[in-house]
Amino acid sequence: MFFKRPKPRVLTFAEHLENLKSAGFQVQPGPQGTTLVTRNRLGALLREGADGRPQVVDTGIVLGNELAVLTDVGFQKIFLAPSGRRAAALAEHLHALHDFREDLVELLGLESLYNESLGTVNEKHLYDRVAGRDAGAAPRPWQR
Repeated sequence: MFFKRPKPRVLTFAEHLENLKSAGFQVQPGPQGTTLVTRNRLGALLREGADGRPQVVDTGIVLGNELAVLTDVGFQKIFLAPSGRRAAALAEHLHALHDFREDLVELLGLESLYNESLGTVNEKHLYDRVAGRDAGAAPRPWQR
């Protein structure tokens, strides 16, 4: 005898946001069509993917009314906001951000990657020694 298993129900992006609200997260519109999800001065920008599932665009701390993203400047990690505001990333910030991201990924039903579960990772690096590459400035005369 064969048993037909029911297909798992796929939640919509709006249903995922409602689940986050019921779990204690604050949800509000973010920049450029994203959704800002915050809890305890930590935040994440979410975007609806092509398949309707949420994607985590960035995570960081909330400075004022913007999300400051973890950035590596070579000798230390900082939180860098789009306006240019900076804040040093302390160990307690990194631990809290790691826990926040793990809670968020679990509630959204996303895949938790091994390298991300080891600690706080960041995509942005500003310690390249080529002058002006990260800032988008024009090259110096001897670099042309």
